Amino acid sequence: MTTPDDDAALPEQLRLRREKRARLIEAGADPYAISVDRTHSASQVHEQWGVLSAGEETSDVVGVGGRVVFVRNTGKLCFATLQDGFTASDSGTRLQVMISLAEVGEQRLADWKADVDLGDFVFVKGRVISSRRGELSVLASEWRLASKALRPLPTLHKDLGEETRVRQRYTDLVARPEARDMVRTRAAIVGSIRQTLRDQGYLEIETPVLQLVHGGAAARPFHTHLNAFDIPMTLRIALELYLKRAIVGGVDRVYEMGRIFRNEGIDSSHSAEFTMLEAYQSWGDQYTIAAMTRDLIVNAAAELGVESVPTPAGDVQLTGEWEWLSVYPALSDALGEEVTPDTSLEALRGFADARGVEYDRAWSDQKLVMELFAEIVEPTLVQPTFVNGYPAIAQPLARNNPDDPRLVEAWDLIIGGVERGTGFSELIDPVIQREVLVAQSLKAAAGDPEAMQLDEDFLRALEFGAPPMGGMGLGIDRTIMLFTGAGIRETILFPLLKPQG
Repeated sequence: MTTPDDDAALPEQLRLRREKRARLIEAGADPYAISVDRTHSASQVHEQWGVLSAGEETSDVVGVGGRVVFVRNTGKLCFATLQDGFTASDSGTRLQVMISLAEVGEQRLADWKADVDLGDFVFVKGRVISSRRGELSVLASEWRLASKALRPLPTLHKDLGEETRVRQRYTDLVARPEARDMVRTRAAIVGSIRQTLRDQGYLEIETPVLQLVHGGAAARPFHTHLNAFDIPMTLRIALELYLKRAIVGGVDRVYEMGRIFRNEGIDSSHSAEFTMLEAYQSWGDQYTIAAMTRDLIVNAAAELGVESVPTPAGDVQLTGEWEWLSVYPALSDALGEEVTPDTSLEALRGFADARGVEYDRAWSDQKLVMELFAEIVEPTLVQPTFVNGYPAIAQPLARNNPDDPRLVEAWDLIIGGVERGTGFSELIDPVIQREVLVAQSLKAAAGDPEAMQLDEDFLRALEFGAPPMGGMGLGIDRTIMLFTGAGIRETILFPLLKPQG
């Protein structure tokens, strides 16, 4: 393996840059400045002096800094383009700087040509002018190296390739405006969601990532060990159970937006760690929480200045009313056969066989209904649709329909044929909740890695009394995917990847 000291074994570009660094240090010039007298960002220079006409000069002196993304060293006058870092309102503005013999002298011009490479951070102080070609520029009276890059940047005008973009996101952010825009878009959406929740009286809290028991969802957890207590622990698979504890304690409306960890498959729409929003509303139900969820999406669209978004399934209109659809009637319409909670398992298997829907013969009728709906109906739901009337097995922590206990008071939000979130009228009866969790824990004991464990402290909290409530979960990454059309590896800035080699 090549180490940083094995300069002879390095590729030429890396070796030359290390040699430059060593030479600068030997000459007493620190190639990594503590600070520089930066007075303006590139965008501020453009904003204040962008009206200059070609060839116009000013006496205004500024200090600017940035990463060198283009350089042309020609004779007595050198040109470089500096790129700013990006902010919430700026995608990374570029500014030309000019290093001339007349302004900096022969030695500093020679130093520029010898020391500065693409990717370096430099500081330039000088007058603001417009070049003869009308390019806003800073004509340097002095300059210094702020940070020496030891690796060359990728060629900025060439496609990095998806794998390189994801593995080396730092170079992707430098090279592609689209990568920078993704970060800013995600921040805008997350900010809008938080603002909507604040406006509706929700308090944001933080709950434990390390947990003694895993619950709140049917998912396979990551296991770890707490040395201080010498006990096994898991990383959280959901936010639900601690947020409900807060409701018991009197937090009327509560939410958390946080990282979730599930030891499951990784593909274009799934990640082992992802960001989830969960919110719970006292005195609410599946309908009030659905209205709030719609507000989150519509307000995020307004923040981005859009009313519709394209998806592979078709264009989605986000404004206007959102449809409600019940599972059994919708499945009946799709099959052309009546399907109810009384439909036999054999009949359901016949429907699956006729439609080529794969299933496990150990599945119950409720499980098979959910699979049939997911395969046959869900992909056709392009416009925002709250799908409710699921079999009770779908949500162990939701309350059953009072008119038909075989159904659950819950919905999934489908947009563009993809599930984006879920919500329900919460189960608050501690006796029934214990029965549900005991059944789940028996499945876990029998070897089901996704079954929830029995959380005695959560049950104790419910026994102190919880108000009627509605709750929801919204996948933040899938929401970003909806607005951008990107895969999950693009929406997560630094996704978990399989190690190379």
